[in-house]
Amino acid sequence: MKLIQTDRLELHHVEADDLIDLFEKRDDSAVLAGKGFTNPFRVLIDFQGPLAPRIPQVQKDPSVNKWFVRWVVLRSTQEIIGSTSFHGAPDKNGVIEIGLDVESAFQRQGYGKEILLAMWGWVVTEPAVKILRYVVRPTNVASIALINTFGFNLVGNHIDESGEAASVYEMSVDEYRQKFLSR
Repeated sequence: MKLIQTDRLELHHVEADDLIDLFEKRDDSAVLAGKGFTNPFRVLIDFQGPLAPRIPQVQKDPSVNKWFVRWVVLRSTQEIIGSTSFHGAPDKNGVIEIGLDVESAFQRQGYGKEILLAMWGWVVTEPAVKILRYVVRPTNVASIALINTFGFNLVGNHIDESGEAASVYEMSVDEYRQKFLSR
C-alpha cells in the first residue's frame, strides 16, 4: 500500500500478516524490523484498539486489509504517535467509517485533523466510496469539535462497536471534494 504523507506525518499501512501478528503476539519487534521508525508509546500493543474487530475480517478476506490500520508516524522523530483505520470496506451504499487514536502527549496539536484530511484525501479517490462517516460518543467533546471543523452533518445516533451510544456524522464524497480538494 502506498505511504500517505502530510507535512508532519507519515501514515504507514500495516500489512495483513503483520496485523494478525501484532494482535496475536502483542509484540511489534518483527513487524517494525527494518522500517526506520519506532514505537516508544507501544501503539497497538498495550491498547490494541482497532485490531480485534479487524482481524476476523482480514482472516476471512485479506483483500479488505487495504482499508485497515495505518501507523501514524511523526516525521520529525520517526516515532509512532497513533493509528488510524477505516472500519471496513465501503458498504453497499458506499459508506465508509473512520477511526483514529493519537497518543495523549500529542493531542490538541492538530494531528487528528491532519490524519483525517490525509485518509479522506486518499479514500475519496476510490470509486466505491460515496459517503464519509465519523462516529463519536457524545461525551467526547474534543472529537466532536474536530468533526465540526469539517462541516459534517449529524445524521443520527446508534450503538457503536463497543456497545456505547454514539453520534453519527456524514458527508458525501462530492461535498468533501468540493470543500477540501478543489482549493
